[in-house]
Amino acid sequence: MLRKIKTAAVTTLCCTVLGAGVAGCDGDAMENWDPMAPATRTAQAAPISGTKKIEVAGRSVNVSCSGDPEKGRPVIVLMHGAGDGLDKLAAVQKTLSKQNRVCSYDRLGSGGSDQPDGPQSFSSTGKILTGVLDRVAGDNPVVLAGHSLGGLIAARYAPDHKDRVKGLVLLDATPPTMLDDIKKSIPESAKGPAAELRAQNLAVFQGQNPEKLAVADGEVRSAGNIPVEVIKHGKPYLKAIPEYGSRLEKAWAVGQRKWLGLSSAAKLSTAANSGHYIYVDEPGVAVQAIERVTAQAARQAHGE
Repeated sequence: MLRKIKTAAVTTLCCTVLGAGVAGCDGDAMENWDPMAPATRTAQAAPISGTKKIEVAGRSVNVSCSGDPEKGRPVIVLMHGAGDGLDKLAAVQKTLSKQNRVCSYDRLGSGGSDQPDGPQSFSSTGKILTGVLDRVAGDNPVVLAGHSLGGLIAARYAPDHKDRVKGLVLLDATPPTMLDDIKKSIPESAKGPAAELRAQNLAVFQGQNPEKLAVADGEVRSAGNIPVEVIKHGKPYLKAIPEYGSRLEKAWAVGQRKWLGLSSAAKLSTAANSGHYIYVDEPGVAVQAIERVTAQAARQAHGE
């Protein structure tokens, strides 16, 4: 187990890369980390109202849904960052649910869901997502809105599930090549806190995180012409990291642009007054983007 790094610089990068529960973000978080059956669609199941546990592939998954279902209209599914849970998304979900059906869930190893049986990959965490969508959306299309690691998972999932994912909103999503970005931005020759930050984050990406998820780099694949909004933070706070901050900030910005490869209809914008938690710092920006993408997805579904 890696020891904690308590410098502000380390806290900043760790929180940014994967979420609030990453090493050094909340005191003893790193010390408390563990090292590192397909579901079927149930369109006829009673809609979930509020928070409840559902079974997916033999595991208990904590799910929250609100808003009225509407046949054929996209269901919005919010995806939290690492170390967070659906509770962090509650305020945004409440706002969106005034006019939409909105659900969120805790991934295995997070919030109120079961711990994973063993190491996870994008494939295995994607199977849990499929099971959740089967239950909360049935045959309706979905719009995935993910923050940080949740955005990365959503972006990896969408190209393989074009039949149901009809829109994406990425809120300062972890870049598709973040592992390589860290290695290049902070060289192996780095000393002191930067060296420990590098080692710590490499361990995180190799699966030493609460979800036991190995976060591999990969090419951005197309999900077709679905509406996609990529929103990056506007406050360049990564620059606060001594010596290597500017490199990291640049790599993050480049990574956000790479996500435009997801769709021919993808757009990139900046939340000028936001740090990493865009939906907390500027909830209106997040809500409006999700509503825009949902409306566009609905129009496409009806051939408009």
